Amino acid sequence: MEDQAVCCYRHPDRETGIRCTRCEQPICPECMVSASVGFQCPECVREGNASARTVRPRTVAGGSVARDPHLVTKILIGLNLAVFLAVQAFGKQVSLDLGLYGLCQKYTSQCIGVAAGPDQWYRLVSAVFLHEQVAHIAFNMLALWWVGAPLEGLLGRTRYFALYMLSGLGGSALVLLLAPSSLTLGASGAIFGLFGATAVFVRRMRYDMRPVLILLALNLFFTFTWSNISWQGHIGGLVAGSLIAVGMAYAPQERRALVQWGTCAAVFVVTLVVTWIGVTQITG
Repeated sequence: MEDQAVCCYRHPDRETGIRCTRCEQPICPECMVSASVGFQCPECVREGNASARTVRPRTVAGGSVARDPHLVTKILIGLNLAVFLAVQAFGKQVSLDLGLYGLCQKYTSQCIGVAAGPDQWYRLVSAVFLHEQVAHIAFNMLALWWVGAPLEGLLGRTRYFALYMLSGLGGSALVLLLAPSSLTLGASGAIFGLFGATAVFVRRMRYDMRPVLILLALNLFFTFTWSNISWQGHIGGLVAGSLIAVGMAYAPQERRALVQWGTCAAVFVVTLVVTWIGVTQITG
C-alpha cells in the first residue's frame, strides 16, 4: 500500500502537515490563521467572528492579516530600484555617499566612511539598498520577490519589515568587523536573512526541508566561490535572520509578542555592539 500525501482542503495541490484546530481539516500556510491554540482555517475564523466580533485573523507569526500581503516586499523592491536609478543617473558619487566602508589613514589619522563618526553610521542601512550593476540588482530583486513575498504573508508586515532590516544590519555589521576597507553594497545580506528565516519556518511547519536547504547550499557555494562577493555580509544576514525567525516561529503563545520583539531587540543590540567593535578596530 502507498501512503497518500495530505493536501490542503482549499488548495488540493499543496501538501501540508498542519490541520485546523477546530474542524481538523488540513490547511497550507496561506490558509493558516493563528489562534489561541494552533491554527484555524479561514472558514472557522469567519464562523468565530460571526459569534464574537472581537476575534481578529492573524498570520502564522501573530501579525495582522493585510489586504495586500506583499505590499512591504513591493515597497522594498521599489526603493532598491529607485536607488539603482540614482546611481545610473548621477554616477559613482552616489555609491561613495551611500556605500558601506570605513578607513583611517595611518599617518594623518583622517577617517572616512563609517569610521568618520556616528553621523556616518547610516551607511549600515543605505548600503543595503545600493546596487551598481544590472545583473546584481536583477538577481537580488528576483530573490527578494520569490523568498520575501511568501514570508511577508506568513509574518505580517511589521514583523517581516523588522526581519528584513535587521538581517541587512547584521550583514553590514559583520562586513564592518571583518572587511571594512572595501566598498560594500547590495541587498544580499538582508535576502540571506530571508533564506534563513524561510528554513526556520519550513522546519516549524514540518514541511520538506530539502528544497530550501538545496537553495541555501547553492547560494552559500556561490558566496564562497565567486569573486567580488562579500561573504561577510551574506553570513551576517543569514545568522541575524535565522535567529530572529527562531524567536518568531517558536515563541510561546501566551507571551508571543514579548519573545518575538525581545529577540529583535537582542539582535539589534548585538548588531550595534559588533558595529562599535568594528569602528574601534579601524580608528584604534
